Amino acid sequence: MKLANGVGTVYKLSGNRRNPYIVRKTVGWDIDTETGKRKQHYITIGYAPTRAKGLEMLMDYNKNPYDIEASKITFAEVFEKWSAEKFPTISDSNAKSYKASYNTCEPLHGRVFKDLKLTDLQGVVDNCGKNYPTLRKLKVLFSQMYEYAMKYEICMKDYSEYVDIIKFKDKNPNKTDRSPFSKEEIDALWLQENNLYAQIVLMLIYSGVRVSELLDLKRENVNIEEHCFKVVESKTESGIRVVPIHDRTYPFFKKWYEDGNEYLLHTPDGKQFIYRNYYDSYWTPVMELIGCSHKPHDTRHTCISMMTEKEVSPTLIKKIVGHSGAMSLTEKVYTHVNVQELLEAINKI
Repeated sequence: MKLANGVGTVYKLSGNRRNPYIVRKTVGWDIDTETGKRKQHYITIGYAPTRAKGLEMLMDYNKNPYDIEASKITFAEVFEKWSAEKFPTISDSNAKSYKASYNTCEPLHGRVFKDLKLTDLQGVVDNCGKNYPTLRKLKVLFSQMYEYAMKYEICMKDYSEYVDIIKFKDKNPNKTDRSPFSKEEIDALWLQENNLYAQIVLMLIYSGVRVSELLDLKRENVNIEEHCFKVVESKTESGIRVVPIHDRTYPFFKKWYEDGNEYLLHTPDGKQFIYRNYYDSYWTPVMELIGCSHKPHDTRHTCISMMTEKEVSPTLIKKIVGHSGAMSLTEKVYTHVNVQELLEAINKI
């Protein structure tokens, strides 16, 4: 059956092919300067396993023409284009979070974005082994990428809204028990206070900061005279705060500060600590040295427990550790705490 002029064409290619039918449409003509004949210009819409499927592709294209080049963009390319627009508008910590979610989607990276279905997205969620908070971030990434893709007509349907993560709400394959350092373990750390990396563990315990906040802390954000430092990037809004430096760990902060590096804490060759490298090469040996097996987050839990035991005001605890969503509206609006109050609170432990 011959198609009407201007509709396009579907014909079979030679050879043994998985999708032997090519779908084309003429988009213009010009004159060949050498022969004087009209020369056809066409676009290839795609390839199909049968002529019927090819005709369906052709009819869909004629009904709703789309950018052929855009329709070939992979998941990885959509992420690259989306992140180029998004990342300049968000913090580095948020960008890192999106990159981590993207890395979880490795099975999708080389896939054509418009060809992805709900089963592909759900497959990543079901098989990645991540906990519920991480899956929420992954779903947000899917949603943002689909919003971008539909904006630029890369795809016509948003499957991200149907991705189910609720079934993992009470399941946490990566969950670990959070346990504070015991008094004996803290005493063991103090016996190693001349060890630079034992110092870092004590700096974490006596400040309550997240390990990422301390590793990312720049020297310019440390006020060594005022015994405090500013966390200027955090995973939560509440995490942006002033943190007091405990009297006992002040000499450690001062020593690292006087090194003069861009980042307060740094590797022996003066580079910023990357978490994985810090954990494997510096944290783990210290834990082995004192005979325990804590994770870095346990330092934060330890600080909170110690302040609670010393009856530090819950509001001050929240201010110091930057608990996400922990403060009531009254505390946020009406509570103004100066550095001296924070110092008095932290020095109770």
